Amino acid sequence: MSSAAEQEAVAGRQATGNGRQAAAVNGAPRAAPPPTVPAWPGAPTPLGARFRVGPDGVAGTNFALWAGGAEGVELCLFDESGKESRVRLAELTHEIWHGFVPGVLPGQRYGYRVHGRWDPWTGARWNPAKLLLDPYARAVDGDFGLPPEVYGHVRDWPQQHVADTVRDDRDSAPHVPKGVVVHDDDDWADDRRPKTPWADSVIYELHVKGFTRLHPGIPEELRGTYAGLAHPAAIEHLVKLGVTAVELLPVHQFAHEDHLLRRGLKNYWGYNSIGYFAPHAAYAASGTRGQQVGEFKRMVRALHAAGIEVVLDVVYNHTAEAGELGPALSLKGIDNRGYYRLQDDARRYADYTGCGNTLHVVQPQVLRLITDSLRYWVTEMGVDGFRFDLAAALARSMHDVDMLSPFLAVIAQDPVLRRVKLIAEPWDVGSGGYQVGAFPPLWTEWNDRYRNAVRDFWRHALPDVREMGYRLSGSSDLYAWGGRRPYASVNFITAHDGFTLRDLVSYERKHNEANGEGNRDGTDDNRAWNGGTEGEADDEGVRALRRRQLRNLLTTLLLSTGVPMLVAGDELGRTQLGNNNAYCQDNEISWLDWGLLEDPGWQALFALTSRLIALRHRHPVLRRRAFFSGRAQTADGLRDLAWFTSRGTEMTEQDWYAPAATLGMYLSGRDIPGRDERGEQILDDSFLAVLHAGEGPVDFTLPGPPWAERYEVVVDTSREEQGEAPGVVHPAGTEITVPARAVLLLRVAG
Repeated sequence: MSSAAEQEAVAGRQATGNGRQAAAVNGAPRAAPPPTVPAWPGAPTPLGARFRVGPDGVAGTNFALWAGGAEGVELCLFDESGKESRVRLAELTHEIWHGFVPGVLPGQRYGYRVHGRWDPWTGARWNPAKLLLDPYARAVDGDFGLPPEVYGHVRDWPQQHVADTVRDDRDSAPHVPKGVVVHDDDDWADDRRPKTPWADSVIYELHVKGFTRLHPGIPEELRGTYAGLAHPAAIEHLVKLGVTAVELLPVHQFAHEDHLLRRGLKNYWGYNSIGYFAPHAAYAASGTRGQQVGEFKRMVRALHAAGIEVVLDVVYNHTAEAGELGPALSLKGIDNRGYYRLQDDARRYADYTGCGNTLHVVQPQVLRLITDSLRYWVTEMGVDGFRFDLAAALARSMHDVDMLSPFLAVIAQDPVLRRVKLIAEPWDVGSGGYQVGAFPPLWTEWNDRYRNAVRDFWRHALPDVREMGYRLSGSSDLYAWGGRRPYASVNFITAHDGFTLRDLVSYERKHNEANGEGNRDGTDDNRAWNGGTEGEADDEGVRALRRRQLRNLLTTLLLSTGVPMLVAGDELGRTQLGNNNAYCQDNEISWLDWGLLEDPGWQALFALTSRLIALRHRHPVLRRRAFFSGRAQTADGLRDLAWFTSRGTEMTEQDWYAPAATLGMYLSGRDIPGRDERGEQILDDSFLAVLHAGEGPVDFTLPGPPWAERYEVVVDTSREEQGEAPGVVHPAGTEITVPARAVLLLRVAG
C-alpha cells in the first residue's frame, strides 16, 4: 500500500471510530423507539409485500426481503400522520427475511431498516438509521429529495476523501418516500394484445409527461399522466400517424440527482431508477397510494384497444444510489455487496454506466430481481416488450461483455420473456462495451450505425455510398448471422438523447446552456447540417431547405429495411432550441408543442409521415422478413435487390468506392421470401427509390427491362405538398431530373 493510501485508510478508520458520534455532531439526540408490532412467520415467497388471507381467514400482508449478509431486518409501518411502528422479521429462509402481519391492508405505507456491519472497506454499508425502499414495492408514495439525512455516510464530513466511511446515524424516514401495499387481482381477461410482428412494427418513442402536458384536447387535470396518454385525443394522434408501438421513456419509479436539485432542475427523462416494480408516481392523476397501478393498466388497455403495443425503456444497469458518495435509498443499505459490482477496493464501485454504480447481474438475487420485474410488467401490467438501457452492462459476466452471460441465458429460456419484444441499446461506457450487431437471436438492437450513415449521407459527408447501401437494405453486414433477420435492426435517426429531427437540420452545435453545466454536457458528434445558418432562420429559402431535409430524413427512415423508430414530435417539427441533452428540462423545451399542427408547413410534414407509414404497412416489400439475396431468381435476370447509378446502370465494385451523392435502390416485389398465412406466395409492387444528397439537381436514367417498362412517381420530397400521390408516369429509359437534395420513390407500373 502506498503511503497516501495508508494515510487515507488510517484517516478513514478514525472517521469510522467517530461514526457513532455522528448523530450527536450532526443532529438532535435520538427519540424514544417507536412501538413494535408482532408478526407471524409468513412465507419467503413471493418477495415484496403481498396482501392475502392468512391463517384462520385473517387478512394481512406477507413481507419478504432478500438481505443476504444482514444481521436483522425491521419492517416499518407508517400511519396517516407519519407515525412509525416497527415489526421485527424474525424468520430467515435462504437469506430472505419474512413475516406475515395481520391487519395490514392495501394502501399501507412501509419501508425497511436493515441491521449489519458498517465496514465500507469490505463493501459493508448497513445502517439501520436509514429507511429503505422495498426493491419489490409495487407503488411508491412521496418524492425523493436528497437532504443529508438520506445518506448512509456523513455527506458533509470535513475530510471528503474519507467521508463515505463515516456512518450517519440520523433518521432518514421523514425525508424519503415509502412503499405502498397494493392488492392486484386483475386477470386481464378483457385485454387483447396486438402482438404485432417485428417486421410490421413502427416504433414511436415518447415521454408520458412530455407527450401529453400541452395537448389541448386532453383535460388539464390529466395532462402529463398515464390517464392523459390513455385519453382519446392522445390516442387519435398515434392512430392517425400509424405507429404500432409506443416506447415509453422510463416509467419505473426514479429519483432526481443531487446536482440537479441543487440547480433547481429535475431528472426529466427518468434514467435513474430506484423502484423496478412501481409506476413512477408523479405520472399518476388518480393518486399515489396504489392508484397509479390501476391507472397505468388502464392506459395499456386503451392503447391495446387501438392496436398499439406498449414497450418500456428500462434501466436495470444502475440505480439512483450512485457511487460511494451517493444516497442510501434501497439496495445499498439492504446488501451493498450483494447488489452492486465493487472494485478490488471494495469502497469503490465498478462503473460501466457513467452513473456511479453498476448492478451485479451475475449475482443470483440481482438476476432474480430483474427477471421478476420484467415478468411482472408483462403478466400483471400488460406491457409488450422492453428496450434495455446500456444493455451491454447487463451482458457482462465478471468483467467483459459475454453473449453467453447469465442474464442473456435466462432471458432466452424464460417462457414469458422470450415471447415479448426485446430491444438492446447495445453498448455501455466500459471497456469493450460497444456491441452493435453482437446480441443473440430474439434480440433487436438500436442501430447507431444506421443513424450515423443516414445523417452523414444527407449532409453529403460520406466518402462513398457503401455504408448507405448496407443501412438501407437491413444492415446484413451486422445481423445476417445466427438466424437473425433484418428486423434485428431498429433504425433511427434521432432519439430522446440528441437533437430532435428539426434541430438536426437547424443547428450544427449543441446549445445546452439551460442545463447549467457550461455547455459541457451532451455529445459534440452531432453529424448535423444547418443549411448555412445556426438556429432558427428568417430566410424563407433556408426554412424551405430545412423542411425538405426533414422530408428526406423521414422518407429514408420509413423506406429502409428494418424496424423504424420515430421520436415523438419529429413528425410535426418539434424543436429543443438546439439542446441535445435535455434530460433535465421538464418544461416547454422538452414538451411537445401541439400548436405546431396549426402551421401548414408542419401539417404537411405530419401528412407525409403518416402517408409513408401507411405505404409501409400496405407493401410487404418495404418490411421484409428476410435479407435480400441480391441474386437473380428467374431467367430474365431480375433480382430482389439491385443498385443503380445515375446513369441507370447497375453499380459495379468501382462505383461503390467512388465519391457519389446519388444512389438508386430497386426493390422487387416479385421475389419476397416466405408465404402468407394461407401458404400463398407473397407478391407486391416493385419500387425504385432514388436518393440524391447533392446540392444541385442530377439527371437520372430510369432502368429499363427487365426492371420495368414504366414508373409512377409516388413520393417526391422536393414538393412541400405531396397530395395523395404525385402520379407522374415516366417510361423506362427516360432521363429524369432529380432536384437537389431529394428522394423520389417510383412504383413500377404495369
